Amino acid sequence: MLNATYASGAYTRKTANISAQSIVEIKFTGDMGEVVAVYPQVCLTSAEPSSGRLNYSGRLICTLVYSDGENKLCRIQKGAEFSHHADDERIAPAQSCDCTLSCKHTGLKREGSAYVASVVINADAELSDRAERSYLSTLDGAVVKREEGKLFNAVSFSGESEVEDEFSLVATDILVPSAKAVVSDCGVKGGVIEVTGEIYLSLLAMREGSPVAADRAIPFKAEIPCEQAVVSCPASCRAEIKDMTVDCKVNEDRGKSDISFGATLSFSGKFFEEESVSLITDAFCVEKELNLNFSEESNYVCKDIKVYTERVSGLCAVKAKLDYTCAFLAAALPEAEFSRTLDGIGGSVVATLLYEQNGEIRSTEVNLPFSTPLSGLGTDCGDIAVAVSGMSIRQRAEGECEAEATLKITAADGETRSIKYLSEVTEGGDKRQDDCAISVYMPSAGDDLWATAKKLNAPPESVCASNPGLEFPLTGKERILIFRGKN
Repeated sequence: MLNATYASGAYTRKTANISAQSIVEIKFTGDMGEVVAVYPQVCLTSAEPSSGRLNYSGRLICTLVYSDGENKLCRIQKGAEFSHHADDERIAPAQSCDCTLSCKHTGLKREGSAYVASVVINADAELSDRAERSYLSTLDGAVVKREEGKLFNAVSFSGESEVEDEFSLVATDILVPSAKAVVSDCGVKGGVIEVTGEIYLSLLAMREGSPVAADRAIPFKAEIPCEQAVVSCPASCRAEIKDMTVDCKVNEDRGKSDISFGATLSFSGKFFEEESVSLITDAFCVEKELNLNFSEESNYVCKDIKVYTERVSGLCAVKAKLDYTCAFLAAALPEAEFSRTLDGIGGSVVATLLYEQNGEIRSTEVNLPFSTPLSGLGTDCGDIAVAVSGMSIRQRAEGECEAEATLKITAADGETRSIKYLSEVTEGGDKRQDDCAISVYMPSAGDDLWATAKKLNAPPESVCASNPGLEFPLTGKERILIFRGKN
């Protein structure tokens, strides 16, 4: 007669990854000449799961840089609020949501004297919920296989922090600031999440009437309160720039401008609480058939945040036809588009090249492809952030351009922890008993002691006692004797 007892507890698990896209349009009116640069910034304002639908909203700010009637560069900025949704049957109201927005593509078209910027906004959301975990703790009347394992509970955290910086720049005005925040370290310690990293700021500025590009790395450090941050451990974290201001004050005596930078960073991430337990992972009964139900859990647990600095260079693609009549002025607003490869990442650095031709300032998009290995990074790691810290372009030959850029890469490296355990067992019918006094069993290659005992319907210690010379795993050439006593 079987006698089973169970242990149970609540934990947080990931339920789904959801992606959606929307298009937001902003119309610019006024006396504008040729547009030479477009820069969109998007931030999330809310995300709310409901039955089968994720409703999210955000704010888009778009900046245009254009030439006026006197061929001087000017800027105009407009914003728009938007809302959208993503449908998926896995979405439920009780779930929590970690959602991020990014601008994937920006198109610009002219409508009479106005411009319309169309921005494709991508939403990526990770949904999680609370669930009950139940596993078998004892099973009297059966032969069981026990293994030491770890059960994980995901703990999510979020918060905000202010970052300020002041520096000098040889410039008379800032046309467009762009920035990317990356986390270089994140850890759980004494009731807080400690986060450090850098903001890589790229400025399209004016100097002596011409556009120039400037770059600066701004360090940040934040502490996010978290009641569950008890045991010290690494955590994965993402930093987003929620709001940013750059003020430029010209200091004529020094021939420079004093720049004041301010940003609001929003953080979101998670770490794992772990519990070491002795789990029953398999079972059988000599007299009865058993109906076994198993549960499986899999979590990617961050162990370390790796930081890389990679310089990439080579020929780049340009949309405009360039020749030696073009004087390059600035490679502005660089961003990295990338995906994971087997040994690192690959993609391209996209930037706006401003150049002068026949006395007019023009622009074109440049695209520098790259593929870089990331030494020591696990193949399962997909939590990677890339910022571009400076980019330069020159004409290698007429019509051919080559570029160089520095990539700052951080990756929340870890490992996938998977576990399978017995969650329910019920008793079935009687097993057919073999009446032979001796049976000879021919095993399969690779069988361990448990697999052999289960196939023989005998406790592992009985198999070893009857066949003391066996070495596991088996080769498949052994012959195992089973002795059965008379009742």
